[in-house]
Amino acid sequence: MRLLITLLLSLALLAGLGSYAHWIEQRPSGHYLSDLRSQAVLDIGQPGPRGNLLGIQPELFAADYQSLAHLRLKLAAYLDHARDQGLLNQRTVVVLPEHIGTWLLAVGEKQELHRAAERREAMHWLAATNPLDYLGALLDAGRDARVEDALLRTKAKSMAHDYQQLFGDLARDYQITLVAGSIVLPEPRVELGRLEVGRGPLYNVSLVFDRAGNPLGQPQRHTFDAGALRTGKADSLQVLDTPAGRLGVLLGGDISQLPQAMTADGDAIELLAMPSDLNGQTDESKLGERLQAHGIRAGMQVHLRGRLWERSGQSQALALRDGSSERSSQERGAQLINLWL
Repeated sequence: MRLLITLLLSLALLAGLGSYAHWIEQRPSGHYLSDLRSQAVLDIGQPGPRGNLLGIQPELFAADYQSLAHLRLKLAAYLDHARDQGLLNQRTVVVLPEHIGTWLLAVGEKQELHRAAERREAMHWLAATNPLDYLGALLDAGRDARVEDALLRTKAKSMAHDYQQLFGDLARDYQITLVAGSIVLPEPRVELGRLEVGRGPLYNVSLVFDRAGNPLGQPQRHTFDAGALRTGKADSLQVLDTPAGRLGVLLGGDISQLPQAMTADGDAIELLAMPSDLNGQTDESKLGERLQAHGIRAGMQVHLRGRLWERSGQSQALALRDGSSERSSQERGAQLINLWL
């Protein structure tokens, strides 16, 4: 009798594990109609031979991350509109917002994750559908906010691959220099032209892709607090040569970081890209003068717009040139912000 009970319990356990494994493998893609429209809300200056900074504030929702194809379709629609408006050329530098790559962790996941009301609930679904990867990530997670840290690194390898594929292809296909917002990854680096991850601390990083779709330099790294989803300071900014000028990238939207985050070798920055998240605005009082004091002739700050679980925002972009600044409108929807150099 005891043997029979043990056998029945074992069979029930195997059946349960089999059902769970089958459930994990089922990743149906839901039907989703996304608004592909965008509005050119600022066009500052006149076209000339020096090129332009073009900021894109996409309006994104969790369902836009169902697949890489969905997200590419939306971003390509914005770039198509910019091209139709005559805003893309061989010297264009396009700036995308912070964390546009971080939420690639939702690509290929179940509908329950995309439909979750809050990010915490969505992350529980992520762990449930990737149990082995999540347990492995727990071993590498930092001591602070260990669960949140592990969740963000659960799909790090596939996220790094998707990030480079998506934004590298867009840069190549539209023949632009692309500041690809940012993505949170563990110990990221570029090796032999590929974005790779390690097992060290999490960083919020941005890559810039050239017109051939290749990464320029190493990732611009900022420390990252997984528990608060907060970007920390960068030790220094790297300078990247682009067709429009020498470019620096500052994440997090905190311009007060700029003095201590200047380039390690004292290299001059001409253009500053400031990818920012869904919420928060930079205090622009005397900001243009501060950039000029560092020799920076133009800058662009862009934000994510839309709603990603409980986090939402319709922040205004900020364009800076020659000591003056101008904000975009507060109207809802995706925005294009152009600054001729």
